[in-house]
Amino acid sequence: MDSPSRKTYQDDPEIQRRRWVILIVMNLFTFMSTLDGSIVNIALPTISHSLGLPVAQTEWVTTIYLMAICAAILFFGKLGDSIGKIKIFKLGMLIFLIGSLLCGFSTSLTFLLVSRVIQAIGASMTMANSQGIVTDIFPPTERGKALGLVGTFVSLGSIAGPSLGGVILSTLGWQSIFWVNVPIGIIAIAFGWKMLPADIVKTGARIDKAGTGLFTGFILFLFAGLLLGQQLGYADMRIVSSLVFAAVLLGVFLWVETRKPEPLLKLELFRNPLFSLGILCGFLVFVSNFCFNIIAPFYTQSILNLSPFHAGFLLMLFPIMMVVIAPMSGALSDRIGSEILTFSGLIVMVIAQFGLARLHEGSPIPIVGTWVAMLGIGTGMFQSPNNSLIMSRIAKTQLGIAGSVNSLIRNIGMVVGITVATSTLFGVMSKEAGYRVTGLIPGRPDIFLAGMHIVFVVSASICLIAALLTGWRMLHSRRITGDHSDESKPRMTASGADGK
Repeated sequence: MDSPSRKTYQDDPEIQRRRWVILIVMNLFTFMSTLDGSIVNIALPTISHSLGLPVAQTEWVTTIYLMAICAAILFFGKLGDSIGKIKIFKLGMLIFLIGSLLCGFSTSLTFLLVSRVIQAIGASMTMANSQGIVTDIFPPTERGKALGLVGTFVSLGSIAGPSLGGVILSTLGWQSIFWVNVPIGIIAIAFGWKMLPADIVKTGARIDKAGTGLFTGFILFLFAGLLLGQQLGYADMRIVSSLVFAAVLLGVFLWVETRKPEPLLKLELFRNPLFSLGILCGFLVFVSNFCFNIIAPFYTQSILNLSPFHAGFLLMLFPIMMVVIAPMSGALSDRIGSEILTFSGLIVMVIAQFGLARLHEGSPIPIVGTWVAMLGIGTGMFQSPNNSLIMSRIAKTQLGIAGSVNSLIRNIGMVVGITVATSTLFGVMSKEAGYRVTGLIPGRPDIFLAGMHIVFVVSASICLIAALLTGWRMLHSRRITGDHSDESKPRMTASGADGK
């Protein structure tokens, strides 16, 4: 139960004095945990060679991390609401650090996969509760800016993987992509244990074991079907059976949750249109951006013939522009509301994705850099206000589960983006080549470019759908209110995030 002596962190002047330091500590782990979902991709060939394994097997180093996070994240969000979000976040920091250390010492695939699961459990504990803690601590007038910075580090970690990984891998061994977390993590833990306050918002609710089991099964069968389908083909009956079973488990999970007094996931959250549409648009943006994340390293290295080092620096234009734009967008959303900014960011992303779809073998580097930078600008404009939009209307006792839903959708978006990009790319390439293609064809850049162009048209269309949904919501809400006020501005409500 909540402490009777002090209702909110916003009433405590000491906590308010150090609130930005707390945010920095949390963002360090937010960055590292999301970075580790994508940075491994560029190191897979090196890991494969080092451990003497085929690349198809080493792909599970990436896959098992995302699977474990998605399977556990709702549980830890609910547990954070029940026994304390800050307690779970602190424990997650320690577990993530231990997992990172073990990953660097791995000498076999089995040891590495187990270490990645440990790392993912810690990451899911921090991801599930970070946004709820920020919403608890920061006043409404600064919440957009604070959540904007969280969103910046989330997207920064997710997108910076190939670029940062290329730079690290070209100068240090593959173990360094895990060990780089250790010194940063120790510093963050030292500050976190000192700066993070004790929990005062707890529900004491019992954990929904049936819902947890059903949801974990759904994630495992869904991811197995999506990711193995890229290797075996989606017509394979084993893949079809896996996806059908995942759909059945999801249906049973939703049925069970509507009948539980204390469910793992309160489906009433999705009755809030601002929350639901914000979650959907965030999912679409991560699907679109991970299409870019998968295709861009191939294009820059194999078509433009850049080294991993130089390709990494070119692709870093994306996260650099995000770092510049996202805090500004988050601060601006506190003043003018979130909807116009999310809509504008999505339009910029659509333009950038269509620009990427026009690149070819002889495209000048400055033109490539311009479209990459524009994609970063659009994502920065969108991400911060959208996080504020999602979290600003949620009751304090549900902030942990709402934050974990947001993080879950983001991670599922990554996996779906990888699936959409690779399936579309190799599908088009196979059609152009006249036989099944699962990799680049030496001496035929035209076949890769044909597939790449379709992938970016698809990703641009996904962003366009999100923009149309956001634009419709913005116009609809203004017609209802009869003025040009933005419904996404923070306000005091009895049941919202600012309710006492």
